[in-house]
Amino acid sequence: MATDLSRYRNIGIFAHVDAGKTTTTERILKLTGKIHRIGEVHDGAATTDFMEQEQERGITIQSAATTCFWNDHRFNIIDTPGHVDFTIEVYRSLKVLDGGVGVFCGSGGVEPQSETNWRYANDSEVSRIIYVNKLDRIGADFLRVVKQVEDVLGANPLVMVLPIGRESELKGVVDLLTRKAWVWDDSGDPLNYEIQDVPDDMKDDVEEWREKLIETAVEQDDDLMEKYLEGEEPAIDQIKKCIRKGTINLDFFPTYCGSSFKNKGVQLVLDAVVDYLPSPTEVKPQPEIDLEGNETGNVATVDINKPLRALAFKIMDDKYGALTFTRIYSGKLDKGMNVLNTFTGKTERIGRIVEMHADSREEVDTAQAGDIVALLGMKNTQTGHTLCDPDEPATLEPMVFPDPVISIAVATRDKANAEKLSTAIGKMVKEDPSFRVETDEDSGETIIKGMGELHLDIKVDILKRTYGVEVDVGKPQVAYRESITQRIEDSYTHKKQSGGSGQFGKIDYIVEPLEAGEGFQFESKVVGGNVPKEFWPAIEKGFSRSIEKGVLAGYPTVDLKVTLMDGSYHPVDSSAVAFETAARAGYRQTMPKAGAQILEPIMKLDVFVGEDNIGDVIGDLNRRRGMIKSQEPTTTSIQIKAEAPLAEMFGYIGSLRTMTSGRGQFSMEFSHYAACPRNVAEQVIKEALEREEAKKK
Repeated sequence: MATDLSRYRNIGIFAHVDAGKTTTTERILKLTGKIHRIGEVHDGAATTDFMEQEQERGITIQSAATTCFWNDHRFNIIDTPGHVDFTIEVYRSLKVLDGGVGVFCGSGGVEPQSETNWRYANDSEVSRIIYVNKLDRIGADFLRVVKQVEDVLGANPLVMVLPIGRESELKGVVDLLTRKAWVWDDSGDPLNYEIQDVPDDMKDDVEEWREKLIETAVEQDDDLMEKYLEGEEPAIDQIKKCIRKGTINLDFFPTYCGSSFKNKGVQLVLDAVVDYLPSPTEVKPQPEIDLEGNETGNVATVDINKPLRALAFKIMDDKYGALTFTRIYSGKLDKGMNVLNTFTGKTERIGRIVEMHADSREEVDTAQAGDIVALLGMKNTQTGHTLCDPDEPATLEPMVFPDPVISIAVATRDKANAEKLSTAIGKMVKEDPSFRVETDEDSGETIIKGMGELHLDIKVDILKRTYGVEVDVGKPQVAYRESITQRIEDSYTHKKQSGGSGQFGKIDYIVEPLEAGEGFQFESKVVGGNVPKEFWPAIEKGFSRSIEKGVLAGYPTVDLKVTLMDGSYHPVDSSAVAFETAARAGYRQTMPKAGAQILEPIMKLDVFVGEDNIGDVIGDLNRRRGMIKSQEPTTTSIQIKAEAPLAEMFGYIGSLRTMTSGRGQFSMEFSHYAACPRNVAEQVIKEALEREEAKKK
């Protein structure tokens, strides 16, 4: 039986750490009848945070998908983490959502992480409504946050409600469209509210904001706009239609407010999800790509009768085995059917299909376009892989994951733990594509790599608690890179004559630097047959393999172009191997001449401190080679935006807490690579040589 997709809403709730996102999710689940006792994050008992680490740290690390119902509509809610080291989670959740609720703190306002998440949501073209939470807090101010959304995010918030009472006096909200006041009592029960008339002292404000609301909405419909200008006010359902259209087009974002903790205002947000956020059929369908990675021009239309297209967007290990969270874009998925994984090229059989509710599950036999479900027993499917109909294969646009910027060596204390470690890390890498692991061939150490210090801290924590593996952790290592600064023309001849057929290959080439981020490029300008075409790939391979180890300290070389200009070959002795060897030797010969330099990762930093600590914090950032970009007052603190090398930022949270008596906060994300100062580069090279020496012993 086909369900009515217009009643589906696949939504994510995303926000800055501490904006109250998990509490808001809790309230939604309570109101939609899924939990009977409300869990509090402060008590470490929230339903969607079921890992020990989440309950302890009070932050959501893994996004869990939950199904619930409101007014005959089915919500699939994906809870996404707000912390910067986990933006990868936010990014891949956005990929499978149709709409979102952006939660902001009524006193903290728009914080740096909200900017990153908002930018990701803009890139993914996700329609959103805004919910300003924690209006019961001291210093909370709804209209100030609305203004910040305009100024900081450059977005257009459409105010739909006004709060009744400020801070601890918050009683409820006025719905501007219906001119009705929703007033809750102090019992904390979300169902104890009355719908009343607008309080007298608010009438003027309500009329003023209501007019703004309608003026903005009718811009979506020329006929209504004309009537409105002639003094005829449209009916409420016509206005709602316009708001829906504008929200789906990302022209504006309907904006609500309340206090999730005090259970005030959440119902209106749920109604708004139904009224204004798109169903799966109203969003731009995913483009399809053929198996070679070229766009086919087809899209995965949300339709149960079309061939199967589904995207695995998250893998989670729980006590029943690995769960593969999957968004189905088109067609249907039945228990026992065979599907093709376009990434591995192998078919897999669908074992069990479950609908998740945070930590409990319901088995189903079939799922279809628009659904988000978890699959059990998938062997080789990883995050970002497409599952499709084996007879009509296509790939959905794959997800792109950033390269890690920090690594640490971990070692177990005994042999028995070593095996447990490799099993555990294998599972963790499947779950999180921004977490990588490699074994150092020479020392046999296990190196784990990630997006920041906190990211790796939590991974070590998970090893200890979830998998019971105690590890010793080495000093954090920065992922340096090498590059060149000069254009060099060079030539190399490889020849080897020793009984039997010899080897010969001569290449004339130019090595030159590229702009930051352009990677490695190879081009051949050889005319005539001096270097036959069949040897060009071998030459390219020789260079592209060589750049994995730079000449200064063995870090990967980036942003350079090699142009093959000329050369010569021997009809008998030349071979692909000979030319590849020439390229490798040429690389070692030319790079030292080309002004090789060490690049280090520079992080974008947002620090929030009180006024009395600002001098200390800036002084400390300067000592860490930081560049201060701006200082802006926020309501409760000063926000310092800066850039600083990752190498200088280890343990920063400790220093910041000491300087600010525990009140300072910061967030940090990778920005770009830049050349190291000479003294730092010399130190990096020295340490690399020492490591090499130590390995030889």
